[in-house]
Amino acid sequence: MTSPLFPGPVPTRRTLFSSAAKATAVLAAAALTLSACSTGPTTPVADAGNATSSTAFPVTIKHVYGETTIEKQPTRVATVSWVNDDVAIALGVVPAGVPKNEWGGNPQGSTPWKDAALEKLGAGFGSAKAPVQYSEADGINFTEIAKLNPDVILAAYSGLTEEDYRKLSGIAPVVAHPDVAYGTSWQDATTIIGKALGKEGEAAKLVSDTEATVKDKVSQYPQIQGKSFIYGNLEPVKGDGVNVYTANDNRPRFLSEIGMTLAPVVADNSKGSKEFYIPWSAEKANELLSDIFVTWVPDSSTADAIKADSLLGQIPAIKNGALVADSDNTLTLSISASSPLSLPWSLDAFLPQLAAAAAAVK
Repeated sequence: MTSPLFPGPVPTRRTLFSSAAKATAVLAAAALTLSACSTGPTTPVADAGNATSSTAFPVTIKHVYGETTIEKQPTRVATVSWVNDDVAIALGVVPAGVPKNEWGGNPQGSTPWKDAALEKLGAGFGSAKAPVQYSEADGINFTEIAKLNPDVILAAYSGLTEEDYRKLSGIAPVVAHPDVAYGTSWQDATTIIGKALGKEGEAAKLVSDTEATVKDKVSQYPQIQGKSFIYGNLEPVKGDGVNVYTANDNRPRFLSEIGMTLAPVVADNSKGSKEFYIPWSAEKANELLSDIFVTWVPDSSTADAIKADSLLGQIPAIKNGALVADSDNTLTLSISASSPLSLPWSLDAFLPQLAAAAAAVK
């Protein structure tokens, strides 16, 4: 799955959104597929499961590109990007189709938390009721989504462009992100998707239960509380300097929610921005003042390279030994694309790393 998250957000976002020629070809393919599937899906798909209606339909959902009205409770759900499929599944709805997890996923293009939740619904991958999976390595997969003949497309957490939105709207009603691309919190994504699926009450409880689980786990690590942090991307081999995630991104948002504080140097330099990251020159790495610096790394040896780097090694938290360098892609994904399914899965592995860094704070 293509994303703005790894490894280096600028090129991946451009890859995702800038190929006009590819988009035109995809649109043509999607149109052909829509015509071909006018009498029904060409591939057997799972349905939306045993959804129970708690919302009076039609419902209208506002988003960054306007409003989408869903006339009746969806029964064939397709999702794009990350998070949206997790939320639907957590609400007891088995989508007709979901993107493969091509970064941070397991050999079957899924995640441990999604596998477990689908198994509970009797729809594990490989079973008759499993969702169809499609690749998003080259962007939104209009063709495969159209084949599913969905009655709603969930994209509450996504980076859909307006062009993407309009193309998808030719297939089914689309629930786009409400404001900032890839900036929807998991709570807001859950609330929005709950409304779209007629499960508002279940969504509210899911948010409440997940927040309670996070609070309980975090309470076991009081040393984390109040520590300032920067969540960035350090890759000394590429010489790209530093990318620092802003408050619009779910990574800093999660750390703030568990009682940590976004470093003033990041807050001040991204004030008013709708970007999810800011580039930062490695020449000014020593100005990135915080108690703890968190980054993902492609492998464990990169952490040593960061510490030894003549510029990156000057980041105050790194000099103090308060670096969290996560080389587990699945764990990184669980925080970066956080959902009611991924967060509970991640806490037992991630919080001890934060606590160890907090213990090194001077």
